[in-house]
Amino acid sequence: MTLPMGFHRFLFAVLLLVFGGTALAESRAELAAKRVKPALVAALAEKKLDYGNPVFIRIFKAEKVLEIWVSKKDQYVLFHTYPICTYSGRLGPKIREGDNQAPEGFYRVGLSQLNPQSNYHLAFNLGYPNAYDRANGRTGNFLMVHGNCVSIGCYAMGDAAIEEIYTLMDAALRSGQKSIDVHVFPFRFDNTKIVWQNAEWQAFWSDLKTGFDAFNRSKTPPAISVVNKRYRITPN
Repeated sequence: MTLPMGFHRFLFAVLLLVFGGTALAESRAELAAKRVKPALVAALAEKKLDYGNPVFIRIFKAEKVLEIWVSKKDQYVLFHTYPICTYSGRLGPKIREGDNQAPEGFYRVGLSQLNPQSNYHLAFNLGYPNAYDRANGRTGNFLMVHGNCVSIGCYAMGDAAIEEIYTLMDAALRSGQKSIDVHVFPFRFDNTKIVWQNAEWQAFWSDLKTGFDAFNRSKTPPAISVVNKRYRITPN
């Protein structure tokens, strides 16, 4: 059978779009890893930590910081604190689609939630809405931690920071960590300058504080479940 004139060019263009686009997206993450891995390996070694070890992340809105912790034997060690470039909304959880709020709560991130094709350089999906959010009728999706410095319900870290964070997460997940706990807080609950006991979200924040305190005591992320529309925290 003779193929129509120009069909081969059309087929080549389609294949380039499908497979070339994927390769380009993969190379973005790979190129980022090549840039940042040597310095990360050296910085980890200074704290006697290994590249590819499990990681744990905490985000604090009021302080505008993201902490990344790395596993060392049975506990986690604080590796680095990154400034958050910007986030949208105010203190308090995300409630509904379009409210421009950045989420608060306990989330988990698996390998499939890493996004090397983000419009904001590199990103990972927090997993909102989680079981708690769904139980409480909260709506929205695709809430990310990403590069650049613009946000509509996300946490924007800037490109340099997200390259390091993404690379550490990708290495941990590809080395066997099934999912990464990401705890997102309105503020540090040991910050005595913030008075929140009579705030709108006192009950919700009290549950978050239980998780915050549990990790601070053991330096191991607690087990999180949802019972009667509230978080249940079981220390490890």
